[in-house]
Amino acid sequence: MTIDELVILSGKGGTGKTSLTAAFAQLADDVVLADADVDAADLHLIAQPTIRRQWDFMSGYEAQIDLAACNGCGRCATFCRFGAITMLDTPGQQPRRRPVLDPQACEGCGLCVDLCMADAIRLSVRTSGELFVADTRFGPMAHARLGVGAGNSGQLVTRVRDEARKLAEAAAARLILTDGPPGIGCPVIASLAGARGAVIVTEPTVSGRHDLQRVLELTDHFSLPAALIVNKADLNPAEADAIEGLAADRGAATLGRLSFDPQMTHAMVAAQTVLEHAPDADISRQVRGAWEALVEWMTGRPNGRD
Repeated sequence: MTIDELVILSGKGGTGKTSLTAAFAQLADDVVLADADVDAADLHLIAQPTIRRQWDFMSGYEAQIDLAACNGCGRCATFCRFGAITMLDTPGQQPRRRPVLDPQACEGCGLCVDLCMADAIRLSVRTSGELFVADTRFGPMAHARLGVGAGNSGQLVTRVRDEARKLAEAAAARLILTDGPPGIGCPVIASLAGARGAVIVTEPTVSGRHDLQRVLELTDHFSLPAALIVNKADLNPAEADAIEGLAADRGAATLGRLSFDPQMTHAMVAAQTVLEHAPDADISRQVRGAWEALVEWMTGRPNGRD
């Protein structure tokens, strides 16, 4: 069975991609949700998942100092370029000068391990976050929470997507809807590898047009089909026209324009999709239209970009 994965992207945060991902999940059949925005995951705020399983995400390294073996020479603190180790005086204790590690500053490079003449420092794998598998009213969901100051979010994105695919296989679901990270960095690249297509949500501003261009350059690089939804399009119709023109020039279809509507915000506050909160509102009709256009677009592009 073929499982399609559709990634919802934006050039920056706050364009409405999470709200649209949840609304599309409500409209889809046999869907699995994935929140790949692990640095600031928020799809769970609308989906209200019931956690089925959770476990630690281990990634990167952190120095561990054995104070019983330390001779207090201070070489580790002197040569740590990240300032992660500080020597403190401890009168009445041996050694008198003791190293104190700041885990948030430690990059796990291992230089202190190599420099320590007393073999008092080792590297251990760091707990960098948590992974979750859950059930929602829309279907199964995989999501994660990156630890404060932790790195390797691209690796955690890949883990979330792997778990979502396992859920889809177990549930015989044909579609994975992934709420992608904003921007064009490593987490976005990790969210796109092997996906069927990308939907880019943007706003009618000059910066929105610039962000769209950058995301389209990224999807072009990976030969990934892309489509566009312009949110709050009525706030600047001329800029919305320019954005759609840019998308057309790059071979990206426009799936629809959404109006600015406070019902979207009210729905978020109520932990609902806009379809649940205001089913008869114009914005809900527009979201349904964008979903229908998306289904048609996916059906007509089985093998990638034309």
